[in-house]
Amino acid sequence: MTALRFDTYDWSGGREAMLRFGSDAGPIVIAALPLFEEANRTRQFLVTILRALAALGIGSVLPDLPGTGESIVATGEARLRDQRTAYTDLAQYLGRNTYGISIRSGALFDTDAALAGRWQLSAQTGEDLLRELDRARVASRSAQASETDYAGNTLSHEMLADLRDATPHAGAGHLRGVRLESDPREADVKYAASPLWRRSEPDNDIPLVQIIARDISHWIASCER
Repeated sequence: MTALRFDTYDWSGGREAMLRFGSDAGPIVIAALPLFEEANRTRQFLVTILRALAALGIGSVLPDLPGTGESIVATGEARLRDQRTAYTDLAQYLGRNTYGISIRSGALFDTDAALAGRWQLSAQTGEDLLRELDRARVASRSAQASETDYAGNTLSHEMLADLRDATPHAGAGHLRGVRLESDPREADVKYAASPLWRRSEPDNDIPLVQIIARDISHWIASCER
């Protein structure tokens, strides 16, 4: 099993924890989980991808961004702009051969970072995320809760404003969009699998992990040429 190391990184607003996988030499990946409950449902899946990448010779980090994971910043105090700043500072620290991989709303974090490339699985806009949180609030019969209470997540008005206008990076540079076959939106490639972020409990998909790890490895190799 690939060694996992605990580490920290500094950003302009403080210090956060991160996990390191594989070698520090050569290209390195910053991995970004989606926001809120989807992070819990996909964390094991993403960690397994990072272990598979390490076995292929690609190192990676999985950071806690402000207001996520074990961050000392409470969810209700989180701002997307701070999460983007922390991501950007980490990318600058890691260096020029740094790639971003993200799942769902995790694609909203890397927009300002100087990355060698971006690989996005089912990238989601902030507006789409808020729409899904609204549906979850209604489904859980909590529609009478505070207007900033989204399915158990208390979000600031500032965070909500940040998310309403947030979109993934779509500018110049190496960008690979990946989706599942059930998703009608355009993508560079689609894979047959069920969306783990829709399941009621955290889960994994080892066959999809192996497919994605190879996809990312080949994509990075093409970017490095």
